[in-house]
Amino acid sequence: MTDAPHIPAQAPLAEQPHQIVEREGVHYTLLGTAHVSRSSVEAVRAAIASGEFDSVAVELDAGRLQSLTDPDALAKLDLIKVLREGKTHLFAANLALAAYQRRLAEQLDVEPGAELKAGALDARERGLPVHLIDREVGLTFKRALQRLSWWGRTKISAGILAGMFADEEVGDDEIEKLKQGDMLESSFGEFAQDNPALYETVIAERDRYMATRLRQAGHGALPSPAGGPHRMLAVVGAGHLAGLAKHLREDQGEPAATLAELEHVQEKSSIPWFTILLTSFVLGGFAWGFYRGGVDVGSDLIVQWVLATGILGAIGCAIAGGHPLSILAAFIASPLTPLHPALASGTVSALVEATLRKPTYADFMALRDDVQTLKGWWKNRVARVLLNFFLTSLGTAIGVWTGGLRMLGKLVG
Repeated sequence: MTDAPHIPAQAPLAEQPHQIVEREGVHYTLLGTAHVSRSSVEAVRAAIASGEFDSVAVELDAGRLQSLTDPDALAKLDLIKVLREGKTHLFAANLALAAYQRRLAEQLDVEPGAELKAGALDARERGLPVHLIDREVGLTFKRALQRLSWWGRTKISAGILAGMFADEEVGDDEIEKLKQGDMLESSFGEFAQDNPALYETVIAERDRYMATRLRQAGHGALPSPAGGPHRMLAVVGAGHLAGLAKHLREDQGEPAATLAELEHVQEKSSIPWFTILLTSFVLGGFAWGFYRGGVDVGSDLIVQWVLATGILGAIGCAIAGGHPLSILAAFIASPLTPLHPALASGTVSALVEATLRKPTYADFMALRDDVQTLKGWWKNRVARVLLNFFLTSLGTAIGVWTGGLRMLGKLVG
């Protein structure tokens, strides 16, 4: 591996932050960009137009590239499938990221990630291989969540909701940080600052991931037709430049094994201890009530539990503007949710809502605009399904604590 600069002063990258790494017969040029800068777009396009490079890599995954290049990508989403597969939180995180990018675009008149889009499209137009080297956002989000405590996950969820509702201008300090950093870091920046584990997953871990993807792409690269090593241009956020170059120079592990490690999401414990304890408490409380107080006390405990959880879950659904049958579904599912995770009240009511009031193509197309206003959340059917999920779940959670405390009071009273 060598580290010798070769780009002359008049070359397109002379004034741009970049690093050169030559490894295993491939000459990597790492171009650090600002995701909200016209000059970065121009630098990327000029570099590709120079004819110096044999392939191009960009800091994108397939989903993000599709959202940048296909305006109808969101409308093609199967919302019911998202709900059934338990990906509602991931969908909400992507929506919050899209809302953040939309605010930046309106404020700065520059599409965030335009330089990445230009890199992929210009390379394809010239017939150059394009490598998408970033990890899928959903995987990064899942790996970040599994490192957080219950309170940390709650803060992230609250931040996602706030991000979808926010419509104020992005501050100058945040914009300057974004010019030197990373889109995901800026979106979840306040959490990353307070949590080293989250920073490790969102930023540092992705440096290693992208370096490994570059090495993997380089293994199959042919020598340059112009002679010499294969020349690859990698377009990445400036915040990744130093870490990416370091990993690309120094890492020695087998790429396939490293990628498998960095894409692994730890499965939930096969023994759901919290559910077992809660189920034991509730069912044990019912049994104790029948044993100590007979049918009257036992039945009263069951009724109180059903009413506390069912009514509050239904209220959450009603506040979200749910269909009457969605509200009924929330009422029925809420008492069972703490006893069986597969019957999550928010998912059940949201599924009923999405089935009865199926979002239209127009709802998906208007989603990014509608979530910028409070009224739009209740107007847009996609947004209303999300509200249904979150508010029903919140109502049920409050009901569980309320019902549990009432049961405890009855048992010890």
